Amino acid sequence: MATQFDRPCNATEPIATLASAIGVTPTQAVFRGFAPRLILCIFVVVSGMTAVWVLSTTLRGTAVGTRDFVSYWAAAKLLLHGANPYSASAVAALESAAGRGGENLSLIMRNPPTALFVVIPLGWMSARVGSILWSLVLIVCLGGSLRMIWRINGSPATPHYLFGYLFAPALAGLGTGQTGIFALLGLVLFLRLHHSKPLLAGIALSLCALKPHLFLPFAVALFAWIATRKAYSILAGAALAMGVCCAIPLFWDRSVWSQYVRMAQTSGIKNEFMPDLSTILRFAIDRDAMWLQFLPAAAACMWTLWYFHRHRVDWDWKTHGSLLMLVSVLAAPYSWFSDQVILLPALLYGIYSGRSLVALLALTSATVIEMLFAVSLHSPLHCWPAVAWLVWYLWPTRDGRNSEGLPAMA
Repeated sequence: MATQFDRPCNATEPIATLASAIGVTPTQAVFRGFAPRLILCIFVVVSGMTAVWVLSTTLRGTAVGTRDFVSYWAAAKLLLHGANPYSASAVAALESAAGRGGENLSLIMRNPPTALFVVIPLGWMSARVGSILWSLVLIVCLGGSLRMIWRINGSPATPHYLFGYLFAPALAGLGTGQTGIFALLGLVLFLRLHHSKPLLAGIALSLCALKPHLFLPFAVALFAWIATRKAYSILAGAALAMGVCCAIPLFWDRSVWSQYVRMAQTSGIKNEFMPDLSTILRFAIDRDAMWLQFLPAAAACMWTLWYFHRHRVDWDWKTHGSLLMLVSVLAAPYSWFSDQVILLPALLYGIYSGRSLVALLALTSATVIEMLFAVSLHSPLHCWPAVAWLVWYLWPTRDGRNSEGLPAMA
């Protein structure tokens, strides 16, 4: 027997009839279809504009000196010649030759010497060639990371992982040539391999050590997890990789660690404003009290111990690790907007768990518009995205259950 659902759809059927069938008013029916499409269009347009900016910045020879990449290139050049890669005067001379001048102050690589193994190949290239190859490597690393995140989440049919290519911090990282995408790759490799190939998973963590300050609560949970699960292969892999990373720069410069410590003490970093909550806290209370900048990270580490203890039996890095990373980045003692690219595993897991993709696209569009048109990267307004990602992630669980009716993670 034929039913009302068997009749063919009539494209001219009044909106009021359709709205009545789904239990909403005609205005709600129109808005529910229009608003997501408008947000998607805004997201595609502004992200596309940013992608064009990234491409033009990478290819224009005159722009090489304005990118953060130039600090890595200068450090590699100096190291390969046995010079101090953290010398302000030597770095300034090289960067000036690469086109960094005028109001742009010299930019010293602030990553610890364990990060030098990544940048060493740049020392054999010119600034422009190195800039192009560096950008290509970052794009490959981003693409590989997104592909693995897709597989970690069960290879769903929906192409939501493509969001990562237009994620605002990812675009900012590509535009400036920052190393946050390498840290993302290390995190994703760990998530992918920690069960099947723990030794390789531990080795992959050496990429996270490029920006260790972003992973402090993560490290607390990792050590607790290794101790409770006796996953010592991961610890062995991480120790082996870090030993190699420490030894590589010593081949050219045996004083590199003391040079790094001297740079950290004299760089004047305490007078530099960074768009994160920890720096805002210190500047608001006492800018000379550096310990204040580490207070949020210390509190986050204490929370991590409680959180891990609560979930120690059913701990899962994909689920519990997502919330952990959102808290880690929010509480980091210092960070830049592009560093938030390491949140992609958490945000994509949130999308696949049923959290609103439209809301995430709206937040990302706002960050891209702000980055392109409104605010300097040194503005305190750039601290809000880290808060927004966490709120977006937690909002569906505010009543104790998520959008799929499963128990909340925290």
